[in-house]
Amino acid sequence: MPLILVADDSETDRKLIGGLLDRGLEWIVDYVDDGAAALEMMEVTSPDVVIADLQMPRLDGIQLCKESRQRFPQIPVILVTGQGSEQVALNALDAGAATYVPKSNMPKTLADTVEQVLSLVDVRRSKERLIQLTTNTRHQFHLETDPELIPPLLDLIRETLDQLHFGDPSIVRHVNLAVEEALLNAILHGNLGLAPDEHQDARHALREEKLEKWLHDQRKSADEKRIRFAMDVTKHKVQFVIRDEGQGFDTSKLQEANQPEHLSQDAGRGLTLIRNFMSEVAFNDTGNEIRMMLKIE
Repeated sequence: MPLILVADDSETDRKLIGGLLDRGLEWIVDYVDDGAAALEMMEVTSPDVVIADLQMPRLDGIQLCKESRQRFPQIPVILVTGQGSEQVALNALDAGAATYVPKSNMPKTLADTVEQVLSLVDVRRSKERLIQLTTNTRHQFHLETDPELIPPLLDLIRETLDQLHFGDPSIVRHVNLAVEEALLNAILHGNLGLAPDEHQDARHALREEKLEKWLHDQRKSADEKRIRFAMDVTKHKVQFVIRDEGQGFDTSKLQEANQPEHLSQDAGRGLTLIRNFMSEVAFNDTGNEIRMMLKIE
């Protein structure tokens, strides 16, 4: 049975809202008289929807939306105001409100709005349940040679691993670091063909967001080369395959690259991190494809 929390400093308005929500619908309605009390109640009872007045003491509706978005992003807030201007609506939405109802329109639209928001909550919860039942996930990309694609890809990996409850946050960070190093190697060494002694300058230019200019100055180009990326994830194993279109390298020279002393050497640091973070690491014969796999209990 859905729980609705109403936050309004006016007893008259609280009764009005309660009456509008009492249409034979099986909703439980709780009441508080300001935004600060609403946050306290949200932490204790985790309501399905919060209806909040714009003007309240201690913590107003806009501030409540901002705090709720940070602390309870899964709980939607419907903001009620007597001003009714478009700018107020935009401010409410920018602050994190799920939607906005002018006080003058409450008799006609409040209950329907709550039903609409509750249906979205049900969809989200069903999706979360479905995700919990997921046994494996696969992603494949044919990437341009563009380092700007790395951060959103790492964010996708993090979200996927989190959804499958794959390890703790430190494991997820290690996986992302390993993938980032492999992708940078595919871009810098593979498709751009940079020599090992050029990697540090290229990475510095990348951090300064000046890589494009640096490559132009060095007359380096990927010539439309792509990177093939594949990720397979289960609850206990994640595997990545990253293949560039460069000339590859002699993989026999990497036998000592996972030794601790290589952590201080930029050329070998990436592979050292990869081998320390992943359970298995292998290259194809050409050296332009890396397979990385991590198993957890």
